Amino acid sequence: MDFSNIAKKVLEDEAKELNHLASKCKDIQWDKIVDMIVAARGKLIVCGVGKSGLIGQKISATLSSTGTPSFFLHPTEAMHGDLGAVSKEDIVLAISYSGESEELVAIMPHLKRLSGGLITMSKSINSSISRLGDYFIPLEISQEACPLGIAPTSSTTLTLALGDALSVCLMEKRGFKKSDFASYHPGGSLGKKLFVKLNDLMQTQNLPIINAEITLKEAVIKMTESRLGNAIIAQDGKLLAVLSDGDLRRAMMREDFNFNHPVISYACKNPKYCDNPNLLAVQALKYIEDNKIQFLVVTDEDKTIRGAIHLHTLISAGIE
Repeated sequence: MDFSNIAKKVLEDEAKELNHLASKCKDIQWDKIVDMIVAARGKLIVCGVGKSGLIGQKISATLSSTGTPSFFLHPTEAMHGDLGAVSKEDIVLAISYSGESEELVAIMPHLKRLSGGLITMSKSINSSISRLGDYFIPLEISQEACPLGIAPTSSTTLTLALGDALSVCLMEKRGFKKSDFASYHPGGSLGKKLFVKLNDLMQTQNLPIINAEITLKEAVIKMTESRLGNAIIAQDGKLLAVLSDGDLRRAMMREDFNFNHPVISYACKNPKYCDNPNLLAVQALKYIEDNKIQFLVVTDEDKTIRGAIHLHTLISAGIE
């Protein structure tokens, strides 16, 4: 068997069904559907069983993460008490390819009675569920991609794509932005880029802060204890200089090198630093990379030391 050709045919069959419906999108009342959902004060409840239910759960998750509060309601559980979650402020999206799923058909009159509006997805506007809906989104396919024409393949792909189309329409209507998306995904890479600040990651306790008069030997001991690979030289709590591993290696190449000399003799007196603890961590990472350093002292505008951060800390936190 040539499985590559089989896989290719499945993809082509499903793509054909998507393209067919795309050509008929103008016949769907998208404007009215979107306006009804946005005007609702409650949630968009997605309902379905079997494969349609599984796709419905994904659609609900996409809606919630893109600015339209949503949850999935299983018809069977709804008949046994979960209908209490439905109110007149909610809109319901009922999904069934055949439009005749017994569990969903049984619950439709109650969803109609309890909700503020009903949208259906099925293959026919005359199906049992769609006859009760306010708006209809067709799941029209010529055939399933399954060779037996039985297993939900093209129909579930089309359902999922229509759910994505509805979600994107709602995003556009609401003016949903990257910052909104990140707000719902604070643990994702975009959320970290837009919300995590130096304040959240920098070390503020047990900093390797020393005065300018101590010996280089004492400074190295302090650097070793801090495990930051650097020592911060301060005067009256304000940043004066920084001693790094690189500074120490360069110092050892000098003819006048002496561990008993004052540390300030070998430190960098014009170190790179950040005077804004609220700077986004991703911006701090760029600053560190642009300046080819690994350690950054964080201060107030008057150079009072607030903390410090190492390149490895940013990378370990998933900042990129």
